[in-house]
Amino acid sequence: MAAQSEDEMSVGRLLEHPRGGPTILRIVLGTQLRRLREQCGITREAAGDAIRGSHAKISRLELGRVGFKDRDVSDLLTLYGVSDPERRDEYLELARQASTAGWWQKYSDVMSPWFDRLLGLEEAASVIRMYEVQFVPGLLQAPGYARAVVRLGHPRASEEEIERRVSLRLERQAALRKEHGPRLWAVIDEAALQRPLGGKEVMREQIEHLIKVSEEPNITVQIAPFQIGGLAAAGGPVTILRFLEPDLPDIVYLEQLTSSLYLEKREEVENYMVVMDRLCATSEPPVNTAGFLRRILEQLDGA
Repeated sequence: MAAQSEDEMSVGRLLEHPRGGPTILRIVLGTQLRRLREQCGITREAAGDAIRGSHAKISRLELGRVGFKDRDVSDLLTLYGVSDPERRDEYLELARQASTAGWWQKYSDVMSPWFDRLLGLEEAASVIRMYEVQFVPGLLQAPGYARAVVRLGHPRASEEEIERRVSLRLERQAALRKEHGPRLWAVIDEAALQRPLGGKEVMREQIEHLIKVSEEPNITVQIAPFQIGGLAAAGGPVTILRFLEPDLPDIVYLEQLTSSLYLEKREEVENYMVVMDRLCATSEPPVNTAGFLRRILEQLDGA
């Protein structure tokens, strides 16, 4: 029996991958279809013609930006010379799983159009590293604090909309509690902890929550105190996601007021990795986090 190719083994492995949510499945399947096309020397234009589409559609499929139709995948596999029934079935099953809706789709009415990709990437990541300047990271927010942040960002929202946004934020945190959940390593600027968002009781709940979660084996929290300089080099909040799946490169996520940016080029990612390493090296060591947070609690009590 001929040895399986790397792509064949990857497809079979991914069908049982514990982190294989639809977002990641789309990206990996798209990557493998691109490899098949390139191995055959077929242009995107020719591939688009084969599925009654355009080269732009092929580009979106290969980048994992859209779902896959069985007919399109079947036609592409035929074009690329994949004739083995078992191998075709694996690709088609992967396409079906990749086209399922993520749990977050029930919040589509209150979710920014670019945010669904981040949720899928978080769910599939093995490591999430982040630096936050203004707020406690969403993955570490307590309910009261999350509510205050949502109200600040959506001052005209109804109470029902606010509660749905808070529910989305809290349900997003469930990925950290799963058996194969990611490791989270967060650096929080002291400014975010000293800003009395929501009032004293809300901040007390949030600081106590941070103390508790920082004791979890898969969560590391560091504080960047006021006295260290150079943090502005990060340019704002940064999230770096790393994956076990070899077809997935590290991804940098940068969120802005009304949009977001995903960086995947190695040079860009490595630049942010250097910045993140510098932040971690100059911030308070994780062993000091609980004591630092307790001192902030004492300040709240004395205020």
